[in-house]
Amino acid sequence: MHSPELKQFIRDHSALFWYTPENKKEEISPEFLVETILNYGDIQGVKQLIALLGMKKVADIFFYSINLSDRRKGNYHDLTLNYFTLFFHRYAP
Repeated sequence: MHSPELKQFIRDHSALFWYTPENKKEEISPEFLVETILNYGDIQGVKQLIALLGMKKVADIFFYSINLSDRRKGNYHDLTLNYFTLFFHRYAP
């Protein structure tokens, strides 16, 4: 499912997925990956994620997730939600 580069990215940021069992980390969904990196990752992690998946795909996953339900939208911090909504509207139209 995930490319070897994306699996390495997940391993490199495995501390952000502390509540996911080690043997399941490489199988996380793209939605969960984007949500976790945007909420808790640093700017380098965000840049790496965009480089691996592409700006449009990360934006699509983000908007799909927040438009799916209020519960899913609530998984994002208010500042993260606001910032990346503006960011993706500008850079991934």
